[in-house]
Amino acid sequence: MADTEFDGTIQFTAHEVTGEIATGEMPVQPGILNPFGTVHAGAMIWFADVIATRLVLGGVSTEKGMKGFPLAVNLSANLLANTTEGTLTARAEYVKRGRRLSVVRTAVFRADGRQLIDVTTSHVPSE
Repeated sequence: MADTEFDGTIQFTAHEVTGEIATGEMPVQPGILNPFGTVHAGAMIWFADVIATRLVLGGVSTEKGMKGFPLAVNLSANLLANTTEGTLTARAEYVKRGRRLSVVRTAVFRADGRQLIDVTTSHVPSE
């Protein structure tokens, strides 16, 4: 099999955390499409994970090597559907909010409201 080069860029916006919810938006763009022309599952998972992490951070600013950064220690994703265009929206909510372990469920939707992916992540604070 011949070598194949891949190149992609992911851009999205993480909105402010409001209480128990964090949201974000990601436009469908060429850099996140798979060879079939639909959004790559990895791009949706990355998007969901970042929005979930921001929820656990609770509005705290991040810096490289910071103590207490919520490290994801488990991630489960169910791919339900896909899309080729539009803007995706993520919504993260707590399943369990704890001092040592937080569990977050994040759903990513396409513009018409159809859910594309359901992601559950578990986070522990770094030391």
